[in-house]
Amino acid sequence: MSFLIGLTAGIFGGLVGLGGGVLMIPLMVSFTKLGQHKAHGTSLVALVFTGIIGALAYALHSAVDVWAAVLLAIAALLPARWGAKYCCDLPAAKLQKAFGIFLVFISILFLLKSYLPSFFHPDTVWARTLILLVTGMTTGFFSGLMGVGGGPIMIAGMVLLAGFDQHTAQGSSLLAMVPAGAVGAFTHWQLGNVEKGLLPGLIPGIIVGAFAGGSFAHFLPETTLRVIFTVVLVWTGIRSIKAPPPSCDHPVSGHVQS
Repeated sequence: MSFLIGLTAGIFGGLVGLGGGVLMIPLMVSFTKLGQHKAHGTSLVALVFTGIIGALAYALHSAVDVWAAVLLAIAALLPARWGAKYCCDLPAAKLQKAFGIFLVFISILFLLKSYLPSFFHPDTVWARTLILLVTGMTTGFFSGLMGVGGGPIMIAGMVLLAGFDQHTAQGSSLLAMVPAGAVGAFTHWQLGNVEKGLLPGLIPGIIVGAFAGGSFAHFLPETTLRVIFTVVLVWTGIRSIKAPPPSCDHPVSGHVQS
C-alpha cells in the first residue's frame, strides 16, 4: 500500500513541481491510519526523494535554475526547522486556514497573470534575489509546519513576482525543497514523528512516480501546465481551509506494514 501511495504522490508532485505532501498526507492518514502529526513527519522524509528525482527529470530538459534553487533553499533552512519544532505549539487551526486562503488567493493571481502590471517582474538582480530569499523563508516555515514541500509558495513567487516561466519554476522548486525538506524531516525524525515502517514502500514509489511525472510535464504547453497547477492550488487551499488542525499525537510503538 505504501508503494502505491508513494507512486501516486510522486507522479502528482513531479507533474506540478510539488513535493506531493498535499496528496501523500491524506492518503497515509486514510489508508495506513497514521495520526496527522506522524503523517507530516513521514511525508517530509519521502518528499526529499521527490525533490531529487523530480528536479533531475526537469534538469534533463534544461528547466532548472540552480542559482534560484540555492537562494530559495538557503533562506528556507532555519524556518523549516522552526516550523517543524513548533508544529503543535503554534495556533495550527488558524494558521492552516490562513494558509488555505493564501493558496486560493495565489490561484486567482495565476488566472489573472496576463493582466498583472509589469512591476511584478523585477528587472534587477538584487530585486529578484530579495524576492527569492523572502519566498524561501516563507516556504521553509510552512514546509516544516505543514509537512509539505512548499512548492506552491516557491512557484508562485518565481512565476508571479520574479518572472520565471512555469516549467523552470517547477523544476527549480523541486530542487530547492530538498535541503529544506531534509531539515524538517530530520527534526521530525528526532521528535519520533516518522513512521519508519512505511519508508521502504514510500521511497521507491516516490522515485518512480516523481521521474515519470517530471518527464511528462515537458510534453504539456506552459499554459496547460499553469492551469493544472492552478487547479491543484485551489483544491489544496480548500482542503486546508476545511480540514481539522494537525493533531499532536504522540509516537506509539508498533510497525506499520508497507
